[in-house]
Amino acid sequence: MKTFFKNLRQFISTRLGLVLSLVFLIWLKTVIAYYFVFDLDLGGIYQHFIALISPVATTLFLLGLTLYIKNTKVFYITVSLLYTLIFAWLFSNVIYFREFSDFITVNTMLASSSVSAGLGEAALKLFRFVDLIFLFDFFLFGYLIYKKKITADERPLDKRSSFAVTALSVMLFSVNLFLAEIDRPELLSRGFSNSYIVRALGPNAFLAYSANQTYSARQDRAGATEEDLVPVEAYVSENYAKPNPDYYGIAKGRNVIYVHLESFQQFLIDYQLESEGESYEVTPFLNSLYHSEQTLSFSNFFNQVKAGKTSDSETLLDTGLFGLSQGSFMVTYGGTNTQVAAPNILSQLEGYSSAVFHGNAGTFWNRNQTYKQWGYQYFFDASYFSKQTSENSFQYGLNDKVMLKDSIEYLEHLQQPFYTKYITVSNHYPYTTSLVGDEVGFPLAETEDETINGYFATANYLDAAVEAFFNYLKETGLYDNSIIILYGDHYGISNSRNPSLAPLIGENSETWSPYDNAMLQRVPYMIHIPGITNGKIIDTYAGQVDALPTLLHLLGIDSARYLQVGQDALSPDHNQVVALRTSGYFITPTYTSYGGRNYYTESGEEITVPDESTTEAIQEARDATTLQLSISDAIQTGDLLRFYKDSGLEKLDMSKISYQNSLEQELTLEKELGSASTSLYSQNGNKSTIDLFNAPTYKALHPEQFEPKEDPETSESSSETEESSSLEESSNSSTSNP
Repeated sequence: MKTFFKNLRQFISTRLGLVLSLVFLIWLKTVIAYYFVFDLDLGGIYQHFIALISPVATTLFLLGLTLYIKNTKVFYITVSLLYTLIFAWLFSNVIYFREFSDFITVNTMLASSSVSAGLGEAALKLFRFVDLIFLFDFFLFGYLIYKKKITADERPLDKRSSFAVTALSVMLFSVNLFLAEIDRPELLSRGFSNSYIVRALGPNAFLAYSANQTYSARQDRAGATEEDLVPVEAYVSENYAKPNPDYYGIAKGRNVIYVHLESFQQFLIDYQLESEGESYEVTPFLNSLYHSEQTLSFSNFFNQVKAGKTSDSETLLDTGLFGLSQGSFMVTYGGTNTQVAAPNILSQLEGYSSAVFHGNAGTFWNRNQTYKQWGYQYFFDASYFSKQTSENSFQYGLNDKVMLKDSIEYLEHLQQPFYTKYITVSNHYPYTTSLVGDEVGFPLAETEDETINGYFATANYLDAAVEAFFNYLKETGLYDNSIIILYGDHYGISNSRNPSLAPLIGENSETWSPYDNAMLQRVPYMIHIPGITNGKIIDTYAGQVDALPTLLHLLGIDSARYLQVGQDALSPDHNQVVALRTSGYFITPTYTSYGGRNYYTESGEEITVPDESTTEAIQEARDATTLQLSISDAIQTGDLLRFYKDSGLEKLDMSKISYQNSLEQELTLEKELGSASTSLYSQNGNKSTIDLFNAPTYKALHPEQFEPKEDPETSESSSETEESSSLEESSNSSTSNP
């Protein structure tokens, strides 16, 4: 043992040995932070492996640069300073994460008030005794130097060896990045989550990534002026669609409940899946809502997302503006740009409280920062729900029934009226059929594509979860005083897989065209208003950007004073040109432009030799699409809403919004209001309603579809009864959902 420590001291006493030792110490501390402080949403051996190697390359590169220094004193001062800075960055994030459940960005550091809030008061309050483990090496090195157990190395490393260390670090980073991209394609271009960047590339690389993001965003913002609002205001005024008097204000004062139907496409509505000679209704409950006289259902409602996908759909529905042509608005600008979003509008005008419920990490898509800019009072992410296990969750969070039931504890304490959003995840790619116990029973489709096969089963599970939630709302009385909006966020089956899907929806794989891809961009949009009797299926062509002005008018709030580029989809003045986020792509009742080709929308016939009037009409629609996207982009990338003074809203004070201890915040407010509290819990005599939530299985809802089929001529045949039972068991054992 003495020999080992002697050799170790000798190793550390060399310049290369010291650098490698410091790299090891940073790696060790980072791994400790990964597993005991940060929430990196690690799953599977592969992600753990990437996380374990991620701190090495950048740390070796940075500390390795000191090996080029020849002067002994300068070398030791520089390597000590650099090591201290790398450690300080790591430890600051340890402290910050405890308070904000996120990592420090460059933009946060530039906002001095945020930094002081995160690293000043919080630093002392959030310091733990166990944090001394992060400081042990400073005491150890101090002791060794004081006792002269390690000495300075007067011999500089030769340039070739120094370069070899640099080359090794670059090679390691390339391998690291390659492995990370395999795990999460488009990791850096789409952003996803700060936690994903950290776990994939390490805290040092995240700092560089954040710096680049902040620089790009600030360049766009810096170039914008108040004068840029002139064409924006002109566009909004010229394209304003006045409310439909038949619907204006019919939901005034009601709770607003958004149900986000993950990856849910319109073709699933009324779809019957054929399996083993039987027909199975995929979404019986959603079908009943779609056809209800209490629902305004849109049959030609299209998603308008791009790389930001789910985050883009949230941006569209909450703000009335598009996401970006590249990357995610919520990731790039969501935490910094001024926004005029639904939660803030309803809070200031009508006294609404607001909350989001989501069974995934709060940092995904930068939600925990963006929601503050949008004015959400509470955000209940995965940290508020049941601990995730292989049986109740998958890659993207808790299964929907679990999340919905867990949410009741928080929903029942929310002051009414409220604006809430439920983000489901179980019907998310890859549509893995991994449910256990009760959650089995719906058959798989029968194609060569496993993704498509599982899509119908997970959609069925989502349907049952939504029905269970509706039943809860009815049991508690919330249903009658709410407007419930269900929407699909984006396509579930990608264009590349659509030819394999074609036979299931009555199309030909061999003649599949861009037009068919365009038509599959339809997603559900159902506005369910309990008590009305004039609900119907509406054939108007509309998109997600139209959702906010539509909602505001239903609530009796005129959208004219807000800078939104969509229109009320119920208005007689609604312009039925649906702009897709890809430039030049659009869909109207007459023409569709998609994939570089033009089609007649009704027939799907390609327009190869258009006449003059057709050419003009297509160009007019394309110009309208381009203008709408450019106006939205000007607002979003230039942060033009910071200049806008005519909304009538006060500036949002985000320092008053914290997503830590949200339940305690609700309970405190409830206690302060006393008899004036409007929460469901208070209205229920201070009794919980959690037990009123029940989530029956598909088989429980539709037992008739799983009863043995009898032959009329041999109904008493025991052999056929056994065969039917065997068939049912086979179906159940081979089909399960996430």
